[in-house]
Amino acid sequence: MNTDTIAAISTAYGTAGISVIRVSGPEAITKINQIFKGKDLTGVSSHTIHYGHLRDKKNTIIDEVMVSVLRAPKSFTTEDMVEISTHGGILITQKALEVILDQGIRLANPGEFSERAYLNGRIDLVEADSIMDLIHAKNEKAIEVANLGIQKHTSQLIKDLRSKLLTLIAKIEVNIDYPEYDEAEVMTKEIIKPEVEDLLKEMEIILKESYKTQLITQGVKTAIIGRPNVGKSSLLNALLNEEKAIVTDIAGTTRDLVEATIHIGGIMLNLMDTAGIRTTDDFVEKIGVERSVKALNEAELVLLVLDQSDELTDEDFKLIEMTKHKSRIIIGNKSDLPTRLKLEHVLPVSSRYKKGLKDLEKEIFKILSLEDLEKRNYHYLANARHIQKVKEAKQALSAVLASIEQAMSVDILAIDLNRSWQLLGEILGEYFQEDLLNELFSKFCLGK
Repeated sequence: MNTDTIAAISTAYGTAGISVIRVSGPEAITKINQIFKGKDLTGVSSHTIHYGHLRDKKNTIIDEVMVSVLRAPKSFTTEDMVEISTHGGILITQKALEVILDQGIRLANPGEFSERAYLNGRIDLVEADSIMDLIHAKNEKAIEVANLGIQKHTSQLIKDLRSKLLTLIAKIEVNIDYPEYDEAEVMTKEIIKPEVEDLLKEMEIILKESYKTQLITQGVKTAIIGRPNVGKSSLLNALLNEEKAIVTDIAGTTRDLVEATIHIGGIMLNLMDTAGIRTTDDFVEKIGVERSVKALNEAELVLLVLDQSDELTDEDFKLIEMTKHKSRIIIGNKSDLPTRLKLEHVLPVSSRYKKGLKDLEKEIFKILSLEDLEKRNYHYLANARHIQKVKEAKQALSAVLASIEQAMSVDILAIDLNRSWQLLGEILGEYFQEDLLNELFSKFCLGK
């Protein structure tokens, strides 16, 4: 239980119309009342706003302010809270905070308001993560997904899984603890196996859809790959509609990664224009090629660029082989020139004249299985921590099936079932380690 009162500036540092200082804790209202000249805050109703002046210990007016009073438990932290709106100057805001801290109120740690909300049961860890995701959202879909998390839709997805697991665990425990109880369902391996298989299928769907959601909210790592001088940088510039990368007729002009971001049809591509991949004795170019191969390995989407005005080279064939297991689009650049390329499933594009780019956008959505962008369900996971925990929970369930195949006793199966249930609970924060909380909330802004 928190016994101290904390305060911090909640608005961004800088000059603005107003700044907001947030105060939370058992003495929030009484302490602020001592430096507020206006209505007696100790007697006002919750969720009311009051005009007055903030004064220091010498009774000198610091600023003209509006004070919002929110009484426990109907506040973000479930504690008594006061939010003070001051004029938005840097100096006046800092001075107001100093006067508040002089009342014996402690400066809050980064994310401490949200941490108190979690510890006091106001939000779970999914909601806390979603608040952070909302703050750092890079597109409209990311905002939509984060808001679903804040509204508990994502939490409910995990709770439903845990409920099914708990029902199965409870049936097993009844048979272990009360084998003489005639009405208890006998949990044979024949009964457990299909239920676990159904849960595994459900988790697999969640992970598959969550991966797509993550692509939408965080962007798709997209590597533009090809041998030198096929037009990779020209394609990047055409997609961006600006001269981001240097383009010349000299092979090997791009010697390092050139990164940029574009939004197409509601998704974000994190583009990496790579150095041409080829064997070279040039020391600097060799480093660029190594980075290109690394980018290729990490990419979630590969745009393999070929020069369709030229015949395939050994280097082209090598790149086709290297990328065959990736989500890949083969692009035949320089489609404005006569084609000499003999290869199927090539998308013709002219980076120079910006032709074929709309077809490329459609192909990107198709290969990523994101054609239903406007109709799809966004109640799935997008946070990396959540997805990792579901993967671990799925592994624990897979261990149950392995134990069944090895004819292990039912009580052994219960161990992995419990493990899976607990791992899902870690997503919600029902099981947590202090260092996890410190890591999570330390990433929040001061005053959040």
